[in-house]
Amino acid sequence: MLHYTLRRLVAIIPVLFIVSIIVFMIIHLTPGNPAFLILGEDSSPEAVEQLEQQLGLDKPKVVQYVDWVGNIVTGDLGASIYSEQPVSEIIGERIGATFSLMVVAMLITLLIAIPTAIFIVWKRNTVMDPLFLSGSLLGTSIPEFWLALLLVLGLGVAIPIFPVAGYVPISEGIGDWLHHLLLPGLVLAFVEIGLIARMLRDSMLESLNQDYTKTARGKGVKESTVLVRHVLANALIPTTTVIGLTVAGLLGGTVIAETIFTIPGIGQLLIDSIHRRDYPVIQGVVLFIACVYVLVNLIVDLLYAFLDPRIRYD
Repeated sequence: MLHYTLRRLVAIIPVLFIVSIIVFMIIHLTPGNPAFLILGEDSSPEAVEQLEQQLGLDKPKVVQYVDWVGNIVTGDLGASIYSEQPVSEIIGERIGATFSLMVVAMLITLLIAIPTAIFIVWKRNTVMDPLFLSGSLLGTSIPEFWLALLLVLGLGVAIPIFPVAGYVPISEGIGDWLHHLLLPGLVLAFVEIGLIARMLRDSMLESLNQDYTKTARGKGVKESTVLVRHVLANALIPTTTVIGLTVAGLLGGTVIAETIFTIPGIGQLLIDSIHRRDYPVIQGVVLFIACVYVLVNLIVDLLYAFLDPRIRYD
């Protein structure tokens, strides 16, 4: 296990290297001059050129990339062009809101998806099965921004149950923290519920006719116990991959939810930085998201050995 983990950690390095090249090139090929945006439309070409020299934007792209990667190796993500605040500090200030939103969304997803899948398998070959398939397809097809606007109008304006904007840190009270995150968390969870529930249902149906389930039934074990203790336990192994991808995908999906609900997290920071052409912040945020995505995939791979003792890594 240790040898496998070390090999996977080493394999992350070229992945992040390729990601850094793609991120750097996309950002710097995007039209727009940060120096011109900072000084405004009335600025003179001389002033813009002078500010570009101060920011290092006049250097060749290759030199800028090498300098950026060299700083990353030493743990320096650079500083914001606008606030001159270190990028790592900016991300640290925003990550709490984003991770809070991800936790709420993931809890809603699992609390609904897992019992729903078990219930549908229990009621298989009934009218509930096609209804579930139609509902899961609808859930994965609805755009997040459209659902967010509907929930804001319905549960925030017409029936003011939830706040439609803002964020309260958990340190100021779990009740207020959860109250502000339930609506955006539901938006992020809506698509994932159908995906995970569908995947778990299919995996459980494949396990229903396996020898171990027939043996359990032959011993007189109740059907509900067979589904939970035997079928569900084995079906969680392939579903874990989907859950891991969901956790990583939520980090990118928070961009829409944080923008609509004005949550000061990583997603809103990324959008604001793109509008201002704040290159160091954009590069730092995207690289951070990529690192989390790769790390989650590694954790999912390692979890397989704990979920199924038959799996061994050489």
